[in-house]
Amino acid sequence: MATDPTIIKGSYYQDLLDQPRALEATVAGLRSAPELETLAAGLGRGVFSRVVLTGMGSSYHGLHPLHLHLAGRGIASTMMETSELIHYGRALLTPDTLVVAVSQSGGSAETLHLLDLNRDQAAILAVTNTAGSPLAQRSRACVLTQAGPEHSVSCKTYVSALAAMAWLGDILCREDTGATLADLACAPALVKAFLADLDDRAMALAGELDGIRSLFLVGRGPSLATVGTGALITKEAAHFHAEGMSSAAFRYGPLEMVHEAMHVMVFAGGAATSALNLRLMDEIRGHGGHTSLVDTDPAPARIRPILEILPVEAVTLALAARAGMEAGAFRWATKITTVE
Repeated sequence: MATDPTIIKGSYYQDLLDQPRALEATVAGLRSAPELETLAAGLGRGVFSRVVLTGMGSSYHGLHPLHLHLAGRGIASTMMETSELIHYGRALLTPDTLVVAVSQSGGSAETLHLLDLNRDQAAILAVTNTAGSPLAQRSRACVLTQAGPEHSVSCKTYVSALAAMAWLGDILCREDTGATLADLACAPALVKAFLADLDDRAMALAGELDGIRSLFLVGRGPSLATVGTGALITKEAAHFHAEGMSSAAFRYGPLEMVHEAMHVMVFAGGAATSALNLRLMDEIRGHGGHTSLVDTDPAPARIRPILEILPVEAVTLALAARAGMEAGAFRWATKITTVE
């Protein structure tokens, strides 16, 4: 199918190019505050018996690395979409619960419902891109990202939130933030290097994906953030069917669907499970499926989710160009979801 490289260069494309600046500004602005330290100290002393991590869309998927960080330190951590928490998880909103609520706008319908429902029972720690939002104003502590205004599909707000939550994990676990901040300081340059030839990458991918009708993204561990968000933004930005799941879950049904018109993006991830992911990739190829490997090694582990999403962003541009549409141009959706 013929592609027009100029059609992809709308507001979403410009937001993609702005990701290095958004990351740099966010990392530079990461500063602890007494309110945040109080919540972290309470978690350490057992004031909070659990942490509930909540958000919607990419804000929810981006919580996976923080969830694994907390769980790896023996902290009881639960991930629940805000839409589920406010209707089926209300019993969790108690004084011994610390809620980490992530919302780029800080004013989505589910977030507002949560704030009204909670009535200051559970302690809410906000991660948001909007300083004056209801979430920022009504939380006990707030971590602000510095992505700036974003047109449509989550990109610079997403990577900025990933950076902020990598730092937040150290704060909540009462660990030194120095190493994480040093790793995060490297991220803007690495992202900028990838984006330097974004047009060429997108057009090359448009050719490679010709004839593909279905896209799967699979990974494990922190890469679960990437596969969930990656599938979401592919549907939003390119109106193309995509599904994200764990590499293990792919064997429970989707493996039977492998055919020549399916492409599976496999995210290598960390050393603990990378061999398993590569084995799945070989198996898919053996069944006649198309695969590609995203491997961010040797980048520091804490910034790999930031780097992993970049090839998916290039895929969204490629698929949009192949379809002859402006990438990231909404037809029915809005930047802030105001209806449950």
